Amino acid sequence: MLTSFIIVLLLVLLFTGMPLVFAIGTASMTYFWFSDINLALLTQRMTSSIDSFLILAIPFFFLAGELMNACKLTDRIINLARVCVGHIHGGLAQVNIFASLIFSGMSGSPTADTTALGSVLIPAMKREGYPAPFSAAVTVASSMVGPMVPPSVSLVIYGTLANVSVGRLLLAGIVPGLVIIGTQMAFTYFYARFADLPRYERASFPELRSAVAQGFAALMFPVIIVSGILLGIFSPTEAAAVAVLYALCLGFIYKNVSIRDMVGAVTTTALGTARILSIIAVASAFSWIMVREGVPLAIANSISSVSEDPLIALFLIVLMLLGVGLLMVASSAEIVLTPILVPVILQFGIDPVHFGVIMVFVLIIGGATPPVGVLLFIAQDIAKISHLQMVRAMLPFYVPLVIAVVLLVCFPQISLFLPNLVFGL
Repeated sequence: MLTSFIIVLLLVLLFTGMPLVFAIGTASMTYFWFSDINLALLTQRMTSSIDSFLILAIPFFFLAGELMNACKLTDRIINLARVCVGHIHGGLAQVNIFASLIFSGMSGSPTADTTALGSVLIPAMKREGYPAPFSAAVTVASSMVGPMVPPSVSLVIYGTLANVSVGRLLLAGIVPGLVIIGTQMAFTYFYARFADLPRYERASFPELRSAVAQGFAALMFPVIIVSGILLGIFSPTEAAAVAVLYALCLGFIYKNVSIRDMVGAVTTTALGTARILSIIAVASAFSWIMVREGVPLAIANSISSVSEDPLIALFLIVLMLLGVGLLMVASSAEIVLTPILVPVILQFGIDPVHFGVIMVFVLIIGGATPPVGVLLFIAQDIAKISHLQMVRAMLPFYVPLVIAVVLLVCFPQISLFLPNLVFGL
């Protein structure tokens, strides 16, 4: 009875507009109060959840991404994408998708991807005759790869909360990222042929060589992180610190990062980190309550009543995550649900690394779906179109996103092949 009241209270507080951290904190304190549990245990759960060396990777990756954005590499990335894929049917739309893959290795954020690339490519696509809604939709859809490719703050958060190797998770996201981009490019190819959209002439070898040289710094960013972890040179947290150092070095080399940019990057990082760590702290206490009340077991039993097949169970959880993504910001939903769902998937024998990749991707899709859909609002503002136009344009692009989800669910080796190859089973 008390558990139901706490969950209902949390939902009511969220729908009334209370910030997530305060809503979860209020619900948790209410439970402790009515259960006659010493409130000192609440503070203990909150502080212990963020007292971790691994968590330092979060602000470092945040800062590295902000500094890389400040280096103004966007034009170099777009030019590299143009010479690589601009000749494929869809032209600039294919460039948009491929550029997202490269850019995600710098920021790991779909929001940064949509904002940075969209502000350049959406106007460019409109000038070349692409419909504004289509230009905005392809930008949003391609940004879904952001949290997959290292450095991925989302995967670091999941690894911290689920007690799963962050190194394995960062590797696990690489091939799924390529699958997501592949489905997007394939869909755009057929769409472009049907709609007779323009494309570029195939780039010459000197053009390709020049573009690779200019975009080399952006390409090396995820390579340094992944290779350093693989070779045992540094841990994921140390890799994040190295990423910051690399971004700072690029700023000095290119001489395009001012003191104001650096202060802005640090400020944005501090605010973002404070928000995430605050949510992690209160969510840890809330998840303890859920486990104490047997909620994960209840979820597992409910799923088992439908089917004991791990594949069907995973699809049911994915449907639940899609529903949550419609109403909650991805990062917040991930922090709240990870401690609750990981015990559930373990009961079905589902690999937590495989599940982590799926969970992050499915929740990110929520960023491209109404009514929350932050990415939709960013793109429509850049494209100067209505929300209805934005949603209508996105509808076809949900097809490759769903295909990618189905592939990731049905074929675990897409996620597990690389980490198992490097770290062993």
